[in-house]
Amino acid sequence: MPSAISVVTLLTDFGERDYFVASMKGVILNINPQARIVDLSHQVRPQQVDEAAYLLKSCYRYFPEGTVHVVVVDPGVGSARRPLLVTSSRYYFVAPDNGVLTDVLQEEVSVEVREIENKQYRLDAEGATFDGRDLFAPAAAWLTRGQPPGSYGRLIRDYVRLPSQEPAWEGQALVGRIIYVDHFGNLISNVTPLHLKEVQGKLRRSRVTIRVGGTVIEGLTSHYAEGSPDAPQALINSNGQLEVFVKEGSAAEWLKLGRGERIEVS
Repeated sequence: MPSAISVVTLLTDFGERDYFVASMKGVILNINPQARIVDLSHQVRPQQVDEAAYLLKSCYRYFPEGTVHVVVVDPGVGSARRPLLVTSSRYYFVAPDNGVLTDVLQEEVSVEVREIENKQYRLDAEGATFDGRDLFAPAAAWLTRGQPPGSYGRLIRDYVRLPSQEPAWEGQALVGRIIYVDHFGNLISNVTPLHLKEVQGKLRRSRVTIRVGGTVIEGLTSHYAEGSPDAPQALINSNGQLEVFVKEGSAAEWLKLGRGERIEVS
């Protein structure tokens, strides 16, 4: 179990316009003025739990051991859905029980999942619409003050998991999905180098053909500079995922595609 330190990350769908993020930070700093708060992102599309799960998976492991990662993308706010505290050998995670921690729970070791039941770690509030401020922020802040995870609530095993997003074979093509569109308009898929090797081995090909949005891409480039501003290209990105891009442009705009679209590899 990691030792408590003062780094807290925030990942939400609150945006930057309203008071929501500032309120969470205020609660954390009121409990622990020494806390170091890092914004992962507040631009998750509203209620898109799978998008938040992808962003968390992409960056949580680069933080110091003992970091408390807080995720508030919470369509079930105020309902019977449970608030969770997850501890691993390296980190703490505080989030709603809606599947947003699915990837973390698969990747981390020595994992314990608890329902946050102890009202000592909540704020008193009139309504039940802002658990980010009233529940998740104080729960995280008290961890940085050294409160033991066991004091938060009971261990559970029946937590929510997101459905698998593994690519699947359809005839002579492995079919995946676009799971994220980044700031540059790059289309990031759930296809990995292992999947590409599987395709090459099964079809006995030295390079792959990618079909996405009616466009055919032959082979991969190694980096963006090798691409062309006149057509989409593909590469394996720094997270180890097949990505479609347009050099100095937006593949999402070029292809008129977004999350959930098919990508075929053959």
